[in-house]
Amino acid sequence: GSDSTAGVCSLGLLEIPAPFISKPTQGHQTATELGLDLKLQNGVSISWRPSEEFPGNLYRGEGILCGTPEEVWDCVKPVAGGLREKWDDNVNSFEIVQSITDTLCVSRTSTPSAAMKLISPRDFVDLVLVKKYEDGTISSNATHVEHPLCPPKPGFVRGFNHPCGCFCEPLPGEPNKTHLVTFFQTDLNGYLPQSVVDSFFPRSMAEFYPNLQKAVRKFHH
Repeated sequence: GSDSTAGVCSLGLLEIPAPFISKPTQGHQTATELGLDLKLQNGVSISWRPSEEFPGNLYRGEGILCGTPEEVWDCVKPVAGGLREKWDDNVNSFEIVQSITDTLCVSRTSTPSAAMKLISPRDFVDLVLVKKYEDGTISSNATHVEHPLCPPKPGFVRGFNHPCGCFCEPLPGEPNKTHLVTFFQTDLNGYLPQSVVDSFFPRSMAEFYPNLQKAVRKFHH
């Protein structure tokens, strides 16, 4: 019906951060420049710049993981009862609110309290598109959406993911490695000091890569 078409049309929004995926743009800041001791390992890099979508930052992370793109994807994909719920401290659960096609759905993600409980539990409702490319790259692209089956719930502050996603790219000549690029620009909503938000995101992103690497080794080797 017209509702799902409207959803698909809004996927045009998912292309917005594309220039930031391939190369850092002018004016971005790295963790090192800001004096954040993130103990980044294995060539993981994190940078950010002001978002064009809301008064916050667009964050970009990248790193090389041991594991094929399929194995890495299996650990990060947003599915109910999937591996992501088992290893990612920042995710309590995923649920599929509506399946539109094989590769397009509306999902709800709930997250636990964080930053020593300064950040209370959040939930996010997103339109998620999964794409598989001829070179073996797998990507997920998402943006926040309102859905009649998923009104705000007691106990959760409703946050908003502006266009975000991840790319699991094969590494030429290294069949068992994956170049993972992640980017997000999340509005946590609620009454949070900006300093809490600004320190939370880079740290959680820095932890994401080594935790994901451990998960890939645990579940696939």
